[in-house]
Amino acid sequence: SHHVNTMSTLRALLPRPAQLARQAHGLTRFGGRYVVSLLPGDGIGQELANSVKTVFKAMSVPVDFQEIPFSGAKPDESVFREMVTSVRDTMVGLKGVISTPRGRGTAVSYNMRLRTELDLYANVVSCQTLPGNIARHSNVDLVVVRQNTEGEYSGLEHEIAPGIMESLKVISRKESTRLAKFACHFAQQHGRKKVSAIHKANIMKQGDGLFLKCCKEVTEAHHDLKFEGMIVDNASMQMVSRPQQFDVMVTPNLYGTIIGNIGAGLVGGAGVVSGFNVGDDAVLFEPGVRHLAEDLKGKNVANPIGMLRSSALLLHHLGLVEFGNQIEVAVNEVLAAGKVRTPDLKGNSTTTEFTDAVIRQIESQATADVSH
Repeated sequence: SHHVNTMSTLRALLPRPAQLARQAHGLTRFGGRYVVSLLPGDGIGQELANSVKTVFKAMSVPVDFQEIPFSGAKPDESVFREMVTSVRDTMVGLKGVISTPRGRGTAVSYNMRLRTELDLYANVVSCQTLPGNIARHSNVDLVVVRQNTEGEYSGLEHEIAPGIMESLKVISRKESTRLAKFACHFAQQHGRKKVSAIHKANIMKQGDGLFLKCCKEVTEAHHDLKFEGMIVDNASMQMVSRPQQFDVMVTPNLYGTIIGNIGAGLVGGAGVVSGFNVGDDAVLFEPGVRHLAEDLKGKNVANPIGMLRSSALLLHHLGLVEFGNQIEVAVNEVLAAGKVRTPDLKGNSTTTEFTDAVIRQIESQATADVSH
């Protein structure tokens, strides 16, 4: 059976035991049930959320979703506040993709505001080869840990003279160190051996220089971890030519978006990678790559794998390990069988058909387990 190649992303995800205890204590439980914020967002978000809800319902997962219908396309500030409050209360959420208004003079991205307000300082994208030969490379198993609140996304831009724009990239010792600590802790928890800091310190000697220095100092204090720095352009080429060399990659904000997207492309595309955002008081799970896929919206062809795998991570985080494993294994079995695939994986199945195939697989696994 195609069990997850390492199961490594699936142990407790949060860095500090005290934090985990606080989380477990703080989760609202009604008769052993958990309340989880559900933020479907825009584009295919609602269809992906429905896929998860259908699977959870079929399995009788003890989770109640508190659904907040916030749309970045038609933003309502009071609904945005409701969304932030919900995640603060539940401490754990599952999110689709929230669209961002384009053009000058528009408000800051709502994804960004959500991360800043909840202080979700790290974004983690898990890129692993899945069964069924859906990608160009095999044996890829890397994790991108990206700074999520500062860097190029500081939102500090202005016109300093007519036709001259200045964008400020902000890198701080505090946030770089905090990110590096999380990356090292994550590496150790999941039996990973190497941390690669991705940077451009040869040009941005102070900003990226500081990021690199913090990552090096923190990693070298962990004697069981190997550290390397790699310049972002070389890292991009290495990702495409020999991705198996990477283990945990720690990056500033923008580079992480790019490296994470390359990683997704290596293992089957935007539809299959899982991810989550970590703060000290909340964790927000989401598909690993933020693609709205507006062109697919309402057509029932979006690939729910990334969202389902993220929901499995969420269940592990809540301590509902058995349910998480069942979803993860079922998704892999359906992929390996190769009969039911959405168009992005060169198949012709619908989102609903893939979801149903996963549920059938879970049910047949349960029957098999009983008969053993």
